[in-house]
Amino acid sequence: MTVAAIALGANLGDRLATMRAAVEQIRDLGTIVNISSVYETDPVGYLDQPAFYNLVLLLKTNLAPEAVMTGLLAIEADLGRVRTFANAPRAIDLDLLLYGDEIRESLSLTLPHPRMHERAFVLIPLAEIAPDMVHPRLKMTVAELRNLLPEDGSVRVTCHGVETLG
Repeated sequence: MTVAAIALGANLGDRLATMRAAVEQIRDLGTIVNISSVYETDPVGYLDQPAFYNLVLLLKTNLAPEAVMTGLLAIEADLGRVRTFANAPRAIDLDLLLYGDEIRESLSLTLPHPRMHERAFVLIPLAEIAPDMVHPRLKMTVAELRNLLPEDGSVRVTCHGVETLG
């Protein structure tokens, strides 16, 4: 079994309900071993859109990383994700951040996620549940990467703990 880190984000509709539904469907891909708090975050890239809810979960799985990614894309489609343009508003966004210590680059999957180390909305929730997880390319822990980010207030805890997501 491999531990994968998966980021969830939503900024359209009932964000929390959509994230709950995504978590329930992710359970079909393996065993969820930890879920961060939910954070409200300012949009990145395209700024003329509502704030996001974000969280990160850890999934223990026997599936290959490509199969996990295929499953995540199917969940996005099921929950109403429509891809229009980069950084557009979305009902749900699921990103495979890490898959054990795998390093991969293909047309369908890059591991670790190529921008995760730049994103407070990923590193802050991931550091909450897995501060000692190591980025396999950068050879730094998630906590070390988080500490390199400027503190700008763009990521704010909204709901503490897994009870929020049932």
